[in-house]
Amino acid sequence: CHTSGMLTPNGKEYAQKIPREELTHLILKLLQAWKEPLSHFNQHIENHQELPDDSLSKAKQISNMVHELKTGVEKVTEKMQSMGIISNSLNGMASSEGTSLSISNEANMMSDSDFIHCFRRDSNKVQSYLKILKCRIMPENSC
Repeated sequence: CHTSGMLTPNGKEYAQKIPREELTHLILKLLQAWKEPLSHFNQHIENHQELPDDSLSKAKQISNMVHELKTGVEKVTEKMQSMGIISNSLNGMASSEGTSLSISNEANMMSDSDFIHCFRRDSNKVQSYLKILKCRIMPENSC
């Protein structure tokens, strides 16, 4: 996986120990790291004319959802900064660091199933990190 080099906590217990700012930054980095690979994947599957239109549509939906999620996390981050929940140290970090993980030749050579496996793995991480962050910010949710 092209994001294997990113230092991410192994397990929920370790993720819960990470400060809010670092966890937020990690979420943004993971989302940014998938922008270019998803774009390449979409281009790759568009060349497979034997695929049904539904598959092409789903791939584009996934890319759009990742982009919308990243935008949403950025907005939440700005709100958290304005409320003093986290510092302003995250400004500009996600977009600059995420691009350093742009798709490599190794990622280009990945099979579709490996690509989907890696995407699912990172999606699960983002989902877990977002849940942890939500519980820290809004503990009244009985987390």
